[in-house]
Amino acid sequence: MIRLNLIVSLIIFSLSMNLPAQIKPPVYPGTQKVDQVDDYFGTKVADPYRWLEDDNSPETEAWVNAQNMITQEYLSKITFRNKIRDRLTELWDFPKMEVPEKGGVRLFFLYNTGMQNQHALYMQEAFEQPKELLYDPNKVAPDGSISINQFKASDDGKYIAISISRSGSDWQEIIVMDLKKKKLLKDKIEWVKFSGISWKDNGFYYSRYDAPKEGTALTKKNEFHKIYYHKAGTSQEKDELVYQNPDFPLRNYTATVSDDKRFLFIYETESTSGNALYYKDLLKGHAGFQPLFTGFSNDYAVVGNYGDSILIHTNAGASNYRLISINPEIPGKEGWTILIDEDEKMVMESVRLSYDKIVVKYMKNACNELYLFDKQGKKTGTIELPMIGTVGDISSRPGDPQLFYAFTSFVYPLGIFLQDFEKDYNKTIFFAPVLFQPDDFETKQVFYKSNDGTEIPMFIIHKKGMVMNGLNPAYLYGYGGFNISLTPSFSVSRMIFAENGGILAIPNIRGGGEFGEAWHKAGTKEKKQQVFDDFIAAANYLFENKYTKPEKLAIAGGSNGGLLVGACMTQKPELFKVALPAVGVLDMLRFHKFTIGWAWTVDYGSSEDKEGFTYLYKYSPLHNIKDGVNYPATLVTTADHDDRVVPAHSFKFIATLQEKHKGNNPVLIRIQTKAGHGAGKPTSVRIEEAADMWAFTFYNLGMVPGVDPQRGDPMEIKKQRKPAYIDDPVYKKNLPKQQKTNQAQPE
Repeated sequence: MIRLNLIVSLIIFSLSMNLPAQIKPPVYPGTQKVDQVDDYFGTKVADPYRWLEDDNSPETEAWVNAQNMITQEYLSKITFRNKIRDRLTELWDFPKMEVPEKGGVRLFFLYNTGMQNQHALYMQEAFEQPKELLYDPNKVAPDGSISINQFKASDDGKYIAISISRSGSDWQEIIVMDLKKKKLLKDKIEWVKFSGISWKDNGFYYSRYDAPKEGTALTKKNEFHKIYYHKAGTSQEKDELVYQNPDFPLRNYTATVSDDKRFLFIYETESTSGNALYYKDLLKGHAGFQPLFTGFSNDYAVVGNYGDSILIHTNAGASNYRLISINPEIPGKEGWTILIDEDEKMVMESVRLSYDKIVVKYMKNACNELYLFDKQGKKTGTIELPMIGTVGDISSRPGDPQLFYAFTSFVYPLGIFLQDFEKDYNKTIFFAPVLFQPDDFETKQVFYKSNDGTEIPMFIIHKKGMVMNGLNPAYLYGYGGFNISLTPSFSVSRMIFAENGGILAIPNIRGGGEFGEAWHKAGTKEKKQQVFDDFIAAANYLFENKYTKPEKLAIAGGSNGGLLVGACMTQKPELFKVALPAVGVLDMLRFHKFTIGWAWTVDYGSSEDKEGFTYLYKYSPLHNIKDGVNYPATLVTTADHDDRVVPAHSFKFIATLQEKHKGNNPVLIRIQTKAGHGAGKPTSVRIEEAADMWAFTFYNLGMVPGVDPQRGDPMEIKKQRKPAYIDDPVYKKNLPKQQKTNQAQPE
């Protein structure tokens, strides 16, 4: 026993020699309080920091500057902060590509050479032909504030519509390029939001709101969504209004045209799940829109059509989804035919038509599998995947033998694979990035029991050979909402934690879609507390099985995952050393009053009804911060242009936390300027933000980059290398080459 204690003491001493000097707790700027009290069904709720909801006021700006100054002062004292940033920069520097989309025979795709702030748009005249740069937002905005949100080429190859976003906002602007001249037209379509782009003839359908009043664009509630048709080469004022529903201002509408251009479909939603679906037969001239499905209890997604028969992917009567064929002329279920029925063990995640086949992406225990069916719904085979992991976007068209799909896993960056149903291309690599040593890591899936006995799966990733002694630093990441599944995916940022001896743990808690709609519904509204209980049970599993201990555990999540972190850290602060709520929904009583927040009530409920108020108030992170509690070391992150989850959530949360928290753990906020909810964030900003977050986490968990957290010895951090499959001949032909920049400019 004496010898063991001596060894432990030597380890602790060795580690302490590598740690930077102890940083004194910050002195927080005092935040003004106002006398604001709201009455919810007889319950008086104070909201003393309501004034921080005004993102345009000089007072809020001054408060933001003061908070950022305190945070940066604290972070600047972490001596290894720059070392983490340099390593992240090295890891980030590899080429990245997204799945190609076809327009005629041409391929269009987004590509990043490695350290560019934003992906650029490229075109390839045909498969295996040279690539050509079409539009580079890095040239238009060198600071990375403009990003490409989506793009769609016309079927005849004349035009391509490009949707761009500024400073990460959900607001989009659509520009149009003449592909023959490689020049941008004068088209400028503004105030686009939650929209697709669907071409018909020389124009396309899109969705937008009316222009908001000046100064309200980032916070005003989004109302009266409309569908328009824009003809290429014309001004927005001439766009045709295709559909609106003024009786329901809080509904969204998107339009899509079938591949054969016969049907125009309109999706109607009032939340993040469940939709109505309408159609118009374009062969019948001016016939109006007819309902296919009404109500919002189920999801209906058009896959395509075989002549008169429309294929629908739906969870109606099937929690794990199924594929049905419907005859639109026969109303109700009498016109349905079940083409591929629900599978009890797998979730039918998505369906695509490719060549003469139906390609189905299934999810089993939070991992993907691809199956092939014929037009009659008979299974004919599978598409072999490289390993256990996640299939991302799939690009295919009826009659076209080429299918592209993205694939990733925890230790493999996103690669693009080609399946050609005519040629001998099976799991051919179209693009594979350079990466680090994946064989150095171990990934496993465990199942643990939540508080009610339900088994929850969890992925655990760490370096091979790690000893489970209960002393390892760990990072527990979760989401748990809106039917979104956390499947294996590569994160440059997370890998710096793993390569420095940290354990990554990602549980598939309820509220997500990993086990179908029933799993999603089990974590919504009055059942939302179960999501937090599942996450807390994951932490306890890590403790009980000697992966880590509370003093070594960080928890993280973004958006709805930020709510998860906020709820868990206020309910069980003693279980966590570090809390990282990012762009979180933290004020559960007022979230529905800003931008698109009203659409989240299907998951959360609303404080405007008594039952909803009762359970929301019980767990709302903002309203459950208690006086005199030693909360975990907390770094809240948000951005000034976040118009999805407005930054007021984070502002009011940290102001309250700084007021009531007692203890030496720092509670800080990092507010990024010229950035939004996350999408479109420049590479340089991502690296700086990740470096700050990991410096804060490493320091407060007692880690030092390059030092083994178990023994205190220097660790070998290996450089990047090429994967074995990089020698694939098709991949070699598609390696991007240095080309003359053809940056399109307005005529």
